[in-house]
Amino acid sequence: MTVFRLAARYRVLAAQGEGGKAVAVFAGPEGPDVGGDLQARAAQAGAPLSVFIQSVSPSEVSLRVFTPQKEKGSSDSAAIAALTHLRPHLLDVAEVHMGGETLPAQLCGGEWLLRQGVPEVAEVKVAGTSADLSAPLGLTPERIWTASLGRPNLVVEVGSLAALDAFMPDAQAVSALGRATGTTGLIVFTPGGPGHADLSFRAFGPLKGFLEDAASSNMLACTVGALGRLGRLPDDTHLLKAAQRKPGQPARLTVQFAGMAEGSEVWVGGAAVPLS
Repeated sequence: MTVFRLAARYRVLAAQGEGGKAVAVFAGPEGPDVGGDLQARAAQAGAPLSVFIQSVSPSEVSLRVFTPQKEKGSSDSAAIAALTHLRPHLLDVAEVHMGGETLPAQLCGGEWLLRQGVPEVAEVKVAGTSADLSAPLGLTPERIWTASLGRPNLVVEVGSLAALDAFMPDAQAVSALGRATGTTGLIVFTPGGPGHADLSFRAFGPLKGFLEDAASSNMLACTVGALGRLGRLPDDTHLLKAAQRKPGQPARLTVQFAGMAEGSEVWVGGAAVPLS
């Protein structure tokens, strides 16, 4: 049995060195890990996420991801940490296998991006419904959409960064709104943001088991899909920078998008920095 070792710790999708997600990357002394008590090692790692490299070739990586309590399945943040750690052994494009999924990955400007897919988007009619949907949350939305990449989210636009940051989520209200609209997550966003961000957002999911996420590729991709549906993505670039604004845990994400007949194909990722 290969002996496990903690190869490195990374802070993934951090904003100016703060926030993001901490990930412990495990690898064997002579190659990928193939055995042992992964859950016990994840519990001892001292990180919210641990990723174990099962196999690697120049174009493919197989991973298993754990929290300290259980196997998570898949995690974009964990994948980005592992891909960054394995960069000398990989091509600029690779497939990531984890949690029963296969995700294409590509290196873009020194950052790894993972393909999220083409979100399905529908606008919720504002007349007579927008205020009714948002009133329990205390929001005054500019527009509301539903967007899905397998898990439907409600996407709400507010008019300013101040309104976004001031929002105080109530788990019961968010859950009730999700049940009423057939969605499992809530995304609140506004154009612009700190550090020349193109958009800022927050992501909530009490029906998914968390109140607010710190770095959510899937929910950002849904937001970008909604913007593409309304023709509000820029024509002069295919890259955006997004600021995720969970209080006390900011994140910085990179988005690549391409217009297609059925919508916008979206890739999301960002930087992973080694922790000392």
